[in-house]
Parts: sequence; structure tokens; C-alpha cells
Amino acid sequence: MLSWLSAALPARAQAQTPTDSLEKKIARGAFIFGAYAQGGIIISHTAPVSHLVASHPTGFELNVQRQTTGSAAWHSWYKYPKVGLALVYYDYHNPILGRSYAASVYLSKPISRTGHHDFSFRLGTGLAYFPEHYDLYTNRKNTFVGSPLNATLQLRLEYDVALSEHLGLLLGLALNHYSNGGTAKPNFGINLPTLQVGLNYYQQRVVPIAPGPAPEPADIGHNFFNISTSAGYKQRTGGDTRRYLVSSVTLAAGRRISRKSNLLVGAEGFCDRSLLAVLRDTARSQDHLPDTKKASAFVGHELLLGRLALVTHLGVYLYNPYKSNPPYYERVGLKYQFTDLLFADIDLKVHRATADVIEFKVGVKL
Repeated sequence: MLSWLSAALPARAQAQTPTDSLEKKIARGAFIFGAYAQGGIIISHTAPVSHLVASHPTGFELNVQRQTTGSAAWHSWYKYPKVGLALVYYDYHNPILGRSYAASVYLSKPISRTGHHDFSFRLGTGLAYFPEHYDLYTNRKNTFVGSPLNATLQLRLEYDVALSEHLGLLLGLALNHYSNGGTAKPNFGINLPTLQVGLNYYQQRVVPIAPGPAPEPADIGHNFFNISTSAGYKQRTGGDTRRYLVSSVTLAAGRRISRKSNLLVGAEGFCDRSLLAVLRDTARSQDHLPDTKKASAFVGHELLLGRLALVTHLGVYLYNPYKSNPPYYERVGLKYQFTDLLFADIDLKVHRATADVIEFKVGVKL
């Protein structure tokens, strides 16, 4: 997985390695292995899923993680987080929902850490497989999950207390979300608050020292421009199995304001072919149909972790003749800067917390 993720998130050339690197203090290849049991409840967030929330899902997780060492500048900016890979299984104890199997990568940022405990916040994302999903003929009551393949998002508070030199007891409180981003309908998505308890095995338990002053990246205070295009697909309803292309073009201006942040403003144009299909099915007359294309302005933020960035946008439609959605939208995603010029994104565009489409984006930074 990109040279074990920590090596795959290198600092940019101008972001020099901190002088307090921990590489010499941590044995090469030192990992942390975890095994957790977990249980939770399903949130009934909308009326069409209320018939599916009576059960209490249970499951387990296996994970492996690694302590960042300071080999990249962003490690010290975030107090030396851990990066990891998790395999997660849930049994929903409901034949309509069945079971789920997920794999995710994650970042665990310390809140408080000593030689005897580690209190941290974990953020992860990945893919989940649901063998039991919506089917018009065999499983039409499953309004949570419209397709076998879904994205997963994990937010978790974790507290690890040392039982011995190598063993730690883990207690966790998490929120898990599963959704296909509107690629198949229905897609109300599963929101799953859970509790975790388990054990961590440390090859080497390390308490990183506080970072000393490190050189600031050379591009702080510099402006840049992004030009990008995206494509995705979506389904109109559970009864229409066709996939409709959704494309966009984005022009944005940005500025790096600190080691961790970029701010952006921009304009976008959207073409959603599913809207035209809906309009043709519902309009009384096929003459003088409104334009289904849309244009917007947005503001955004990028949280920087080396070449990787967590992207958040808030946009407002300025051209919207066919008012099929609210006047604004949100976007959250991951962006990777492959070179100084070329980048790619995977984003989720939503309207009032309802998924609209997953966007696969490529672009250039000037």
C-alpha cells in the first residue's frame, strides 16, 4: 500500500526533514498489531430505514500500524501520528442486512501520550463489501445499501493503556459510515456508533519527543492555480439500473497559508445526465425543457499531510435552471499530488448530507 503509507506520504522537496527525527530511536520494521471486539447500534436517520434498526451489530477488527518517525516533515507537525491498515467485519444480526467486510487505511493522531497510555483520534477510509444489498426482486427491503461495494469512513477516539512492555489494552468509541455515494439506489447509508475493546501488541512502545523548531516549507504565502476535470456515475432509482455519467470542470485559485493548510476559491461547471432523464420522465411537455447543466462558485480548504491532502469544499450554485437540489453543496475527499504539476482526487459531493456522486478527478497545479 504505497510503501506502507508512511513512505508513500513524503514531504515536498522544500519541506526539510526535522533534525529531531526518530528514525534512530525506533527499530526498523517495528509494528503494532491489534485485535478488537466491537458492538454497536444502527442510527435511524430517516423514515425509510426505520424497519432495519432493531438489531445490534457485533464484529471484530484486525489491524497493523506503524509509528511515524520524522522521516517526513509533516510527521512532527502532527505530533508523530501512527498510520495503519485495518480489516473490519460486522454481523448485523438481520437477514436483510447480513454482514459486511471492510478494509481501510487510517491515521491515528495523538491527543495525549506517555510511556503508559496513548489517547488518540483516528480517521480512516476504505472499501466495504456487503453480500446482502438491495435487489428489486430478492431484497427490496434493504434501503440502507444499494450495491455490494461501498465506501467506508471511520472516526474513532482510542485509549490504550500499557499492561506490560509489549501489551496494551485498547478501549474505543467510534462512528462508522457506509455508503456507495449515489452510484446505486437506494443509498441511505449506514451510520454505526460502536464501542471497541481489545489488545495491542507493540514490537516497541515509543514516546516521541516534542519536535524542535523545523524549517518552514518554502511555498508558504505562495499562490497557485488548479485546473481539473472529473467523472463519476450514478443511478436514478432502484428501479432504473442504468448508470448515468456525471462530469465537471473546475478552475481554482489557492494560497498556502501555513505548514498544514491551503485555502482555495474557484468556479465549477457540472453536467449530470441523470437529471435530464428525470426531467424527460416527469415533464408534462418535452418542449422548452430547462437546462440541467449547473455552474457554481466555491471556497475550500486542504489539510496537508505531505503529498496527501484532506479536501473540504462548500459551493453555491450560481446557474441552476433546473432546481433538482438545494442551492448549495458540500464536498469531502482525498487529493494526492503525484508531481509538482499533476494531482488526482477522489471526492464525495453531497447535498445536505445526502450523497450525490463520487467524483474521480485529475488535474494540474500551476
